[in-house]
Amino acid sequence: MADPELVDVVVIGLGVGGEEVAGRLAEAGLTVVGVERDLVGGECPYWGCVPSKMMIRAANAIAEARRVDGLAGTAEVRPDWAPVAKRIREEATDTWDDTVAVRRFTGKGGRFVRGSARLDGPGRVRVGERVFQARHGIVLGTGTRPSVPPVDGLADTPYWTNRQAIEVEELPESLLVLGGGAIGLELAQVFARFGVRVTVVEALDRVLAVEESEASEVAAAALRADGVEIHTGVRAQRVAHDGRGFTLYAAGGAEFTAERLLVVTGRRAHLDELGLDTVGVDAGRRYLTVDDRLHVTEGIWAVGDVTGEGAFTHVAMYQAGIVVADVLAHARRADAGPDPSGTAHATGGASGTTGVGGAAGAVPRADYRALPRVTFTDPEVGAVGLTEAQARERGVNVQVGLARLPSSARGWIHKAGNEGFVKLVADADQGVLIGATSVGPAGGEVLSGLAVAVHAAVPIARLRQMIYAYPTFHRAIEDALRDMS
Repeated sequence: MADPELVDVVVIGLGVGGEEVAGRLAEAGLTVVGVERDLVGGECPYWGCVPSKMMIRAANAIAEARRVDGLAGTAEVRPDWAPVAKRIREEATDTWDDTVAVRRFTGKGGRFVRGSARLDGPGRVRVGERVFQARHGIVLGTGTRPSVPPVDGLADTPYWTNRQAIEVEELPESLLVLGGGAIGLELAQVFARFGVRVTVVEALDRVLAVEESEASEVAAAALRADGVEIHTGVRAQRVAHDGRGFTLYAAGGAEFTAERLLVVTGRRAHLDELGLDTVGVDAGRRYLTVDDRLHVTEGIWAVGDVTGEGAFTHVAMYQAGIVVADVLAHARRADAGPDPSGTAHATGGASGTTGVGGAAGAVPRADYRALPRVTFTDPEVGAVGLTEAQARERGVNVQVGLARLPSSARGWIHKAGNEGFVKLVADADQGVLIGATSVGPAGGEVLSGLAVAVHAAVPIARLRQMIYAYPTFHRAIEDALRDMS
C-alpha cells in the first residue's frame, strides 16, 4: 500500500457547495484535492435547478401564448418537446458531460480525482488505492439522493426519479407523480402543459404541505386548471408494472395508472458510505449534524444538502462561504510545517509554508432565520422564514396580514394568470416579520424584499412607512401590512 499523500484539504463531493469550497481554497493557495464520483457541479446544473427551469420557462411560454385569447387576439399553440430536450442537452448539461466543470476547478489550482471517497481515520481519505492525509481538514459535500418509499413492488419497476424526468427525449402519453412537493408539482405542471396526462398522488392532506395552506390551495388550483389530477391523503400500498405501464394501488382500494411513474418523495444523505465511524461520527442519521460554522467534528466540515439545512443551491453557496472562511482561519493558525507524525510525504505546496489568502477576521456563523425558498410553478410560490402554523407551534404571539393579488392594481391589470397573494407573519410582541409568502407571476422576485425584512428584523412600523412603487406586484406587501392593523 502506498504511503499517504500529504495535502492541505480534501473535499469529498464537488456539487455546488463542494466545488465552491474547493475552488476558492485552491485560489487562496492551499493544495486541494477534490473528489467526485459523478459529475462536478452536482445535481443542480445537470438534473435540478438549471435544466428544470429551462423546462419551466418553455412550459410557461406555452401558458402565456394560451392567455393571448381575451387579452390580445387569438393564438394557436402546438407544443413541441424537441427544442426543450435539445436545449437541456446542449446548453445546460453538455449531454451530461462535466469536462468544462472539471477544467474550471483545476484552472483554479485544484487537483481533481474521479472516484468514491471514504474517510479512513482522522484527516485521512481513501479513494480506491490512494490515501490522502489532509493537514488542515476535510470537507464533505456529498449531497443527497432520492428517498424512495418502501412501497411493495416499487423497487422492481423502471420508475423515474427527477433524473429520468429531466433527461427524457420523448414525452410519455401519461405520467403518475408520487409526491406533491415542490419538485413533483413543478414537473407535473411542465409535462401537463406539453400535453401529457398527469396525475399527482400525495400522502398528506395537501400539496406543498411545508408551505402556507393558502399557497397549497393556489398551487393546486393552478395545476388543475392545466389538466392535472391531484389526489391528496392517498397512501400508496403497491406498485405494479406490466411492461407497458404502471398501476399504483392505494389504501382504500383506489387505483391509478399511467405509462410512466415519477417518484419524488424527498431526498436523503447516504452517510453509511462515507466511513464516518472511523472518525467517531454516527452514520445512522438522515443528515450530518453540523454547528453554526458547519463543523461535523474536529477537522471535518460539511456543506450543502448533506447538512439537512434545505436542499437549495443558495444554501450550499451560503454555507460554502462560511466553510471557506473557517478553513482559511484554521490554516492561518496552524503550523505550516510538514506532518509531525512522519506518516505522510509532502507533495506540491503542502510541505513548508503554505500561501493562504483571504483577509483575517471573524468567521461568520450560519443563520437560517431568513432562508428563502421558491417553488417555480406558475404562479410561483416564494416563502421565507416561518409559516403561520410554525410560528404558532413555537408559541409566538402571531399577527397575520394577507392581500390577494387579483385585488391589487397590478394583479387586476395582469388579468389572465394573476392568481396569488402576499401573506405576512409577524411577532406581535417584537413588532417584526418572522415569515412571509409571496405567490404570483413573480412570486420569487417579490420575495426578495420580504427576505431582507425578515433577515434584518426591520420593524413593521418602518415597513409601513416605505414607498412601494405603483403599479407593481410587490405593492401588495403594503396591502398585507394594512391588513395586519
